[in-house]
Amino acid sequence: MSEQISGSLRSGRKNKFKSEINVVPYIDVMLVLLVIFMVVAPMTNPGVVDLPSAERTALPPSDYIQISLRPDVSAEIGIHRPGKGKDVFESVPDREALMQNLQVLHAENPDLPVLIAADKNIIYNEVVQVISDAKKMGIRRVGLATR
Repeated sequence: MSEQISGSLRSGRKNKFKSEINVVPYIDVMLVLLVIFMVVAPMTNPGVVDLPSAERTALPPSDYIQISLRPDVSAEIGIHRPGKGKDVFESVPDREALMQNLQVLHAENPDLPVLIAADKNIIYNEVVQVISDAKKMGIRRVGLATR
């Protein structure tokens, strides 16, 4: 029997070990994960801020200075007085002219609050800057218009 074992070893036939890794299952798993991420990615939108809703707690003032901001950097400013004639709004080209007109209207009507109506596509920083500048002028009541 020892001759058979030694004979088979001497026959010149050598068994080689297969040292390759089969990567096909890993590729399949990666493709499945890629498809899952491609389907799920549009469903998640991390850039959207979920703002809290606010209910109307008090009646808005009847007379107020209204500022309308648009995304094209232009704005309108005027005094809203329902029942006391037609509202006159003046278009202004930039924020500097808007602040100058607000200063004049506030000097003429120091008790009127300011209501800012900003387009939903406007940059949030623009609205905050207008509120900040109005507060610096000494305007105590500044509000935001909503639908």
